[in-house]
Parts: sequence; structure tokens; C-alpha cells
Amino acid sequence: MLEISEIFCSIQGESTYAGLPCIFIRLAGCNLRCDYCDTTYSYESDISLSINDIITKIKEYDTIKLVEITGGEPLLQPEVYQLFESLHKDRYTILLETNGSISLKDIPKYIIKIVDVKCPGSGEENSFLLENLEFINQENDEIKFVLSNNFDYNWAKDFIMKYQLNEYEILFSPVSGKLNFQDLAKWITEDKLPVRMQLQLHKIIWDKDRRGI
Repeated sequence: MLEISEIFCSIQGESTYAGLPCIFIRLAGCNLRCDYCDTTYSYESDISLSINDIITKIKEYDTIKLVEITGGEPLLQPEVYQLFESLHKDRYTILLETNGSISLKDIPKYIIKIVDVKCPGSGEENSFLLENLEFINQENDEIKFVLSNNFDYNWAKDFIMKYQLNEYEILFSPVSGKLNFQDLAKWITEDKLPVRMQLQLHKIIWDKDRRGI
């Protein structure tokens, strides 16, 4: 059984898959408490579903074969590996959004990992396991930095240089309401930084506080 926060279908709002219809499986529980967290409701849940129940639910969305497993922090629940296997057998493209604080060593190669490196503005800057850099696939996976201010921007830029991540798919995402989008775009272009700036598309389409988007 997995503790579930919500399951829904929406437009993927982030990553290089932004804009595509996507099924979201949001697992409950998180080991971090980021200052800007927009899914605090996922910290706890009274919904428990079996793998079969989850598969039955997402099949209601019929032809959509892109699934994101998110949270909270999905890797806190060991049963998530069984979910990976079931989705893979059903030929879904699987995205995993994880906060980088739990080892990625055993994540199957068919999973597309979107790994968050927490910046100082999150209040959780020391949470990232550096050993996880060994398990991020340069061809398929993505590394995300959520930025609250210019200090975070420079911190992320230094992190990329220090660990030679220029050839990876890097995402820079501004915290809504804290960092001006135009400022971030200006810094990236001035520094000619090889990163992808992303906005949370779902929050532009719908109300930013709405659940299930």
C-alpha cells in the first residue's frame, strides 16, 4: 500500500516535458520543510491505495502514457519501486521528481529522474546527497534548482561549475512571488549560462493555489 495525496491528470508544468498531458501520482510524506513549499498538504494523508488500485485509477485517463510520480518525497515509501515496475510493464513514460536527499542508487534506468538541489533560500541547502550525482543519467535525467533570489542564483551557478554539470539538463525555476521572472532571465542571458529557465506553466494556466493541476 502507498500513502497517496492525490492522483490527477493535467498539463505538465515543469521540466523538458512541460506542455504535455501528464498523469500525476502525488505520494504523501516529506522529510524536508522548504520555506516556499506549495504542496504542504502532501505532508500527511489518510488515503492508502494498493498498486493495482493506482494502476486502475490512472487507466481512466486512457491514452495518456506520461506519468509523474511526485510528492512530498516519493522515495520515502519503499513500495514506490513496485509502482515503478507496474508502470514500466504497462509502457508508461515515468518521471520521478525527488528532492535529492535520498539515495538514487537503486532507481531503475528506465525512470527519468528530475532531481532537486535545494538552494539556501529553501532553508534545506544541506539536504542534497552529493553521491547522487553519480546516479544522475546525463542523457535522460534533469537537475533542478528552485531560486528565491540572486544569492540562490549565484549559489546554483557555483554548484554547477564546481561539479562540472554543464553538459547536464539543468533547470532554473524562480519561486513565484519571490523572484522576478525578468530578473532571472536577465542574469541567465548576461552570464550565458547553459541552463533552461522554466516557469510553472500550470500556475499560469490555472489559479496558483488550486490543487489537482
